[in-house]
Formats: sequence, C-alpha cells, structure tokens
Amino acid sequence: MSKVAVVFWSGTGNTEAMAAAVAQGVKDGGGEAVVKTAAEFTAAELDQFDAVAFGCPSMGAEELEETEFAPLFEQCREGIRGKRLGLFGSYGWGDGEWMRNWEEQVRADGADLVSNGVICNEAPDEEAVAACQLLGRTLAS
Repeated sequence: MSKVAVVFWSGTGNTEAMAAAVAQGVKDGGGEAVVKTAAEFTAAELDQFDAVAFGCPSMGAEELEETEFAPLFEQCREGIRGKRLGLFGSYGWGDGEWMRNWEEQVRADGADLVSNGVICNEAPDEEAVAACQLLGRTLAS
C-alpha cells in the first residue's frame, strides 16, 4: 500500500476541497492518504511517504502563497528528487501560469511528476473533483 502525503495551503477553501478529493482518490486507489496543511508538514517528513501531492492556489502575480506554502516548498525541493509527485491548486484570475512554472520547477528538481498539475477556476466543479481524484489514484498506484 502506498502512503501518500497531501500537503496544501488554502485561503478560501477551494484548494482544501481539492485536497480532500485527492485524498479520496488515494484511498480509492488502495493507498493511505495523510492530509496536512503546509503549517503542519515539514521537509523532514518527505522520506515517510511514497508520493506527495502538493496543493497551493495562485496568489498575487500568479505565484505560490509566500508566507507559509512557498517557504515550506523551498525546504522540500531538495528532497523531491526521484519522488512521485502531483500538483494541484485553484486560481481566481490569469491562465494557470503559476502551475506551469511550478511544474517546470519540480521537473528541473528531478521529481517524478505523475501528471500535469490539476487546476480549477475558483471552487472545484465536478470535472476538477474528478481530476483530483484521478491524481490521487495515480499517486497511490
């Protein structure tokens, strides 16, 4: 059974809802999901998991949230080389540039990105929930 961390930051609840859908997908795929906020997770925990799903909405000029999430992710970057990884998050404006930049960064860091990042505009609709669940099942396999 794969053990998957679902680590997220959410300001409005949209990315939190996506995290719940990813966790459900992990469980549906036969894995164990451990859901933590960015404030609850540390880079030292990476080795405890077979895979990690990181979730963060687009903030400011299409960037990761800079107070809690970005510092945590920066600390995790060294530990993601070879790690099975998934990315997700919501946005309220723009075209998803923050996700494309984030994907490029984790690939350059040597992570095994299992799919393109899952994004949705505002609250996740049925299609976004299904995509998050698929991401979770993929990480669990």
